[in-house]
Amino acid sequence: MKRPLVGVGVLVRKKDSYLLIKRHNSHGEGTWSPPGGHLEFGETLEQCAIRETREETSLLLEMVIFLGITNDFFEAEGKHYITIWMEAKRFKGEAKINSSREMTEIGWFNLNQLPTPLFLPFDKLVNKNYYF
Repeated sequence: MKRPLVGVGVLVRKKDSYLLIKRHNSHGEGTWSPPGGHLEFGETLEQCAIRETREETSLLLEMVIFLGITNDFFEAEGKHYITIWMEAKRFKGEAKINSSREMTEIGWFNLNQLPTPLFLPFDKLVNKNYYF
């Protein structure tokens, strides 16, 4: 029996902009998404958000809070995820591509000027199609 996987997405904000990466070598390749990844066994949501953001962007998150959940079915890939969204309230460092295997671009974007296409879970979050 197939079951959904658990992903954690992290909104990192600097003034009026959010940190996004262009996905590479995974489902949703070529789409824009906040940092994030799979929740590991025994890991808290906060630990996952901090680890994934550091691995992908070098930023060190200092305070993370729960934001909401999206239910994401990727029909073409036959994948189903529950994505738990966290928000970074404070961080240290400068964002950079820390994993060229997972991303091709990185940048700060205003919600009114987001790049396209957006990764399905992030698109749902932006369009308020989530649970909170």
